[in-house]
Amino acid sequence: MSGSTIVLKNEEEVSYIRRSSLLVGKTLAEVARNLKPGISTDRLDAIAEAFIRDHGATPSFKGYHGYKHTLCISVNEEIVHGIPGARIIGEGDVVSIDCGVFLNGFHGDSAYTFPLGLVDLQTIHLLQVTKTALYRGIAKAKAGNRVGDISAAVQECAEQHGYGVVRELVGHGVGRNLHEKPEVPNYGKKGAGPVLRPGMTLAIEPMVNLGTRQIRQLKDGWTVITQDRKPSAHFEHTIAITEGEPEILSSFDEIELAITENEYIKESISILN
Repeated sequence: MSGSTIVLKNEEEVSYIRRSSLLVGKTLAEVARNLKPGISTDRLDAIAEAFIRDHGATPSFKGYHGYKHTLCISVNEEIVHGIPGARIIGEGDVVSIDCGVFLNGFHGDSAYTFPLGLVDLQTIHLLQVTKTALYRGIAKAKAGNRVGDISAAVQECAEQHGYGVVRELVGHGVGRNLHEKPEVPNYGKKGAGPVLRPGMTLAIEPMVNLGTRQIRQLKDGWTVITQDRKPSAHFEHTIAITEGEPEILSSFDEIELAITENEYIKESISILN
């Protein structure tokens, strides 16, 4: 995390983060249009990078701590930080795609998990619950509450279905730096952690496993997988704390519109939504 203090943003700065975050959604929608069995993860990465640069922005992840790609593409048991490469996406895969965009001096960050083709109902339910957990967490992101209220809401939603909530990886502040304070865990106690204040901008991102919450990192230094090799899901929004209700700065709308046009995803995703 960059810095040790929480940076509050003014309205103009929030508007810049919103622009970046909305471009992330448009990028993920472009990727969704191209997601099909037989495509490689590095091809999806190239599509995303070209789209971002064509819109006058740069990929937030590329060059971050030496990372060489635009997207993190995590398939099936991969939780996060999957590295694009020669891997071919197949029928029945669950594909989590995380993207960041840097535009006008500010970052946006969002993620979506796509079921490709005929995915078993147990895994579809995992995606549904993880997405619900994201919105349960966002609902607690109100001024005067604490980070722990977000964390507890995510954890409760996931664990009541018997799923494993990843503890080693967290959400975070976002702004001029991709990762800022505070950390936003997906587990915790109500009333604990920093107080939420207007002007805080956060990336809330539940990472939920079908089985155990235990994880391990692969030798590539990036990819994190479930210890039991069961599927995982990841959904993420960038939000702003306001005087009233939390404002979601990123959007899934264009992603989900693109999904309705993709025959390989729309049948499974209709169950999810």
